Amino acid sequence: MPIKSFRGLITDGEEDTIVLHTNKGLIGYRIVKFQLFPHKPGTTTVESTVQIFKDSGMGSGTTTAVVDFSNNRLLAASFYQDRHEATYVAAETVIFDNEVFNQDIYITMTDTVGSEPMNWYIELEQMKLDLTESTTATLKDIRNIAD
Repeated sequence: MPIKSFRGLITDGEEDTIVLHTNKGLIGYRIVKFQLFPHKPGTTTVESTVQIFKDSGMGSGTTTAVVDFSNNRLLAASFYQDRHEATYVAAETVIFDNEVFNQDIYITMTDTVGSEPMNWYIELEQMKLDLTESTTATLKDIRNIAD
């Protein structure tokens, strides 16, 4: 299966969109890699929480550092911590779901100690879906938005 990669720089409190939807929804995706990299490595202190959702959270106008694994809209979460002092080692924790989706996904970021932007990188495994799989993935997305 082909792997598609996406990358970007997200600002504290913002949301990025990865456009994946198609008219018929017959292309599905699954996360295979999700990584963060600081905007200014070694020069600033950051504690960034980056999350990937199946729907936009900007309707509420805010992003949050709170991670809730019981949220059925959450696909992935990563926490990156680094201090500009050389005695501290950078740390990153990444957790992502093995779920197949066929709609757009949304990346949010919150820096709890400042307002530094964060680079993100994601690899998605692309797969063809039959009509039943496509309908199931689309209905799951609709149901998740309605919850």
